[in-house]
Amino acid sequence: MNYNKTNRLSRLTAILIQLQTKRIVTASELASKFDISKRTIYRDIKALEQSGVPVLTEEGKGYTLMEGYKVPPVMFTEKQANALILAEQLVLKNKDASFVKDYSEAIDKIKSILRYTTKDKANLLANRTQYDEVINQERNSTNLSDLQNALTNYSLVKIQYINKEGIITKRLIEPFALLSSENWYLVALCRLRKEFRFFRLDRIQKMEILSENFEPHNLTLQEYFDKYH
Repeated sequence: MNYNKTNRLSRLTAILIQLQTKRIVTASELASKFDISKRTIYRDIKALEQSGVPVLTEEGKGYTLMEGYKVPPVMFTEKQANALILAEQLVLKNKDASFVKDYSEAIDKIKSILRYTTKDKANLLANRTQYDEVINQERNSTNLSDLQNALTNYSLVKIQYINKEGIITKRLIEPFALLSSENWYLVALCRLRKEFRFFRLDRIQKMEILSENFEPHNLTLQEYFDKYH
């Protein structure tokens, strides 16, 4: 599955969640929320209908789901929900803004399907658990979510990178692994240098995920460290 298809699947899922959480949703609202045209929304709604989702159009108002229709919920135990809430606080310390945003939105989706009593307890725990300065944590990159997609879909990535000496180069890279210490690092095969290199995410000035794919690297992360370090 290429990046654009993955992106559309995520959007269709998000549209379905909007339809579940509101009685009426307009095409204009959805277009604004996902920063796409109304024409694209019409196509997305049609795709949901074709997949069996009973979307009804209320003339002059918008879209609504047939009464009683629900996506089967995923059931979490109270302890599992609590573990996810605690993990959210750790994620909020992360220095990549895209990762924080995606995780927070995922937690919101999870909360929306919790049983009422578990949901109330999860919200209580979220309000009573906080690491120092976690909310105001400095964010220094926004590339992590896109790079996760590129890594799992074997997509080539074009970057403009500035190294610690301030030298700017353009690279074509094959993402292999993501590592976190004080900052996020990408391990990737650099086609310019013809070898694996480390790239600090906050030093990537520009990035483009290409439609071209590369051959997967058939080694584990541990095998990579054994071989190259």
